[in-house]
Amino acid sequence: MSDTPLRLGVNIDHVATVRNARGGAYPDPLRAAKLAEEAGADGITAHLREDRRHISDADIDGLMEVLSVPLNFEMAATDEMQKIALRHKPHAVCIVPEKREERTTEGGLEVAREENRLAHFIAPLRDVGCRVSIFIAADPKQIEAAHRIGAEVIELHTGAYCDAHAEGRVDDAQRELEALRKMSAFAHSLGLEVHAGHGLSYDTVQPVAAFPEVRELNIGHFLIGESIFRGLTPAIQEMRRLMDEARQ
Repeated sequence: MSDTPLRLGVNIDHVATVRNARGGAYPDPLRAAKLAEEAGADGITAHLREDRRHISDADIDGLMEVLSVPLNFEMAATDEMQKIALRHKPHAVCIVPEKREERTTEGGLEVAREENRLAHFIAPLRDVGCRVSIFIAADPKQIEAAHRIGAEVIELHTGAYCDAHAEGRVDDAQRELEALRKMSAFAHSLGLEVHAGHGLSYDTVQPVAAFPEVRELNIGHFLIGESIFRGLTPAIQEMRRLMDEARQ
């Protein structure tokens, strides 16, 4: 347990997914971002994919104009995305793996095998003042590599834990949670800021939120889905309540 404040980043990608399913401009991800901000989000996360399947370039332009809280710009390690990030200079960039055929981000970035390329890729982003985060699995080799290339932050992929919990695989869920706990402490010991996210829900958030080394959780799909039933503001406020309760 920890009394260190835990930040909540709300990912608005799937507001754009709903918009794009019908075409047109509704629902507006920028409106969702401002509502999230008013509901207590500490930051907004948006992933501009290479195929633009949800968030668009215009969404990023708009978010940079309207947000009062930081934007966490999720992006693949491509020249195109680097140019966009360097133009906008968001508060944070999170480098994620990306496959065109995947429905959502599957697994963490392979840093150890691409250490030299990624070190050169993130250097210009750091030079313009972006806080660089690397989205990785709870694996000591990947954490060490992220540290070596100069990342300031890692975001641990919580998907395996959340999937095991949802499927009732109690032992697997506990094993994944223990790996997240150990790797949070390990990354912190190297001087990295630790974030976590992917698949977190009301049922799974508190054990992760209780890790004292974790400083930020990024949650999107569940909150957008839950907002259908209770509204976006109450959905975010309940997540915040659970996070704060776990932190006490």
